[in-house]
Amino acid sequence: MTGSEETPSFRLAYVPGATPAKWARIWNERLPGIPLTLHQVPAAEVSGLLRAGEADAGLVRLPVDRAFLSAIPLYTETTVVVVPKDHVITAAEEVTVADLADEVLCHPLDDVFDWDAPPGEPAFERPATTEDAVELVAAGVGLLVVPQSLARLYHRRDLTYRTLVDGPESTVALSWPEAATTDLVEDFIGIVRGRTVNSTRGRQPAQASRSAQGSQGSQEKPKRSQKPASAKAAQSRTGGAKRTQSAKPAKRGKPRRRS
Repeated sequence: MTGSEETPSFRLAYVPGATPAKWARIWNERLPGIPLTLHQVPAAEVSGLLRAGEADAGLVRLPVDRAFLSAIPLYTETTVVVVPKDHVITAAEEVTVADLADEVLCHPLDDVFDWDAPPGEPAFERPATTEDAVELVAAGVGLLVVPQSLARLYHRRDLTYRTLVDGPESTVALSWPEAATTDLVEDFIGIVRGRTVNSTRGRQPAQASRSAQGSQGSQEKPKRSQKPASAKAAQSRTGGAKRTQSAKPAKRGKPRRRS
């Protein structure tokens, strides 16, 4: 290797709440010679990071700019409302948007939901981040609607959450620059889609592929030797056997008397 050559690597950005650990583990098992680096990025910044070529792919929240980025939806999160543990809403397991009509709702500047109009009464000032909004909920200033993963990420002992059954939803997707769909991107796509290492849609090392083909070839046996040479021959043999079994024995004549 010359000094100008670089070891290949794969850079994966991910938004807060996304959990790439499982896929990173599979990557390290399948491609131990290619390091995968993880970068947590605010949801509003991940598209710009991909555009600038500072990451090879990202776990993002839809929507994204489909004119530049490709995206594969992975899962849609449950939406919850974060409340103090002693709030009246905790008496129910699920709530609706109508239940929030008289509540003060914190609407952070980095909100991942594309609300037409957030429910409830707006807070006096919009907090800068979701984490700041959680602190306001803990201070009794209002409530907060977020994907469940963010409620867990910023969990506090004095707060809890309830499922919001008719609220907006957030979908997490794998995204990458469409013009930069590299072999390593294809490898990661195969991992998140659950393909096996020998999947025909995923890339395989050439040596393993040739070995698999050779193994299959050596195990195959010609089928002709297991069957009669032709259908007519089979019918002839079967028919002959039947005629032999159904033929009656020849009658013997009476013995002649000796004179």
